[in-house]
Amino acid sequence: MSTRELDRELLEGMSRTPLFEGASAETISRLAAQGVTRRFRRGTYLFHQGDEAPDVYFLVRGRVEVSSLSTSGHRQLHTTLDTPQFFGELGVLGEQPRSAAALALEETEVWRADGHVLLEFLTEEPTAARALLRALARQVLSQEAFVEDLLYLDLKGRVAKRLLQLVSPSLDELPADGAVVPSIVTHADLASLCGGSRENVTRILSDFQRRGIVERDGKRFVLVKISGLAKLAGL
Repeated sequence: MSTRELDRELLEGMSRTPLFEGASAETISRLAAQGVTRRFRRGTYLFHQGDEAPDVYFLVRGRVEVSSLSTSGHRQLHTTLDTPQFFGELGVLGEQPRSAAALALEETEVWRADGHVLLEFLTEEPTAARALLRALARQVLSQEAFVEDLLYLDLKGRVAKRLLQLVSPSLDELPADGAVVPSIVTHADLASLCGGSRENVTRILSDFQRRGIVERDGKRFVLVKISGLAKLAGL
């Protein structure tokens, strides 16, 4: 891909993010011009947990896994990014070290800019600042919901709910039967998202497949019976 094509893809990706809702093409171009685009090979870390956080990133294309290690060495998958979006902004906003690591799962291209560029942009664009606050509020609510699930849902219910959230994050409107999980999620990834062991999650997924609730299409999960998963998730 040529530099011009990559720049066009960057601007188009930024224009579709909530942060730039209602922003002019000139505004987006002004911010994009203050950063650089870099390519990371598969298996390369963009940053590590505990690193200083002087910059912010935007995924242009590819896939990035965001995960962390607890003090006991337990790996926690936070998310897999596979659509154009900002990431790494929490460290910049909070002036804190990276709370997680970011790993390229395939050849990945990202835009990177110094943190002060984002902070100055948010100061000059109050609409973007409000959009970012809304996004941060959703993250807080998501963490609160996860804690509630740990308290009130058994592991089978948590697996069902996480599968649904991978295809419909809000859960306000569930998709039709046959929805395909957009990103490749392993049993270990799902176990990390659900707060369970890989072995137990594997047994639960095998049970779902026997009951015709979930199928596999290559490496991706297909949610065959949305109503069955919703019932298990207490929705």
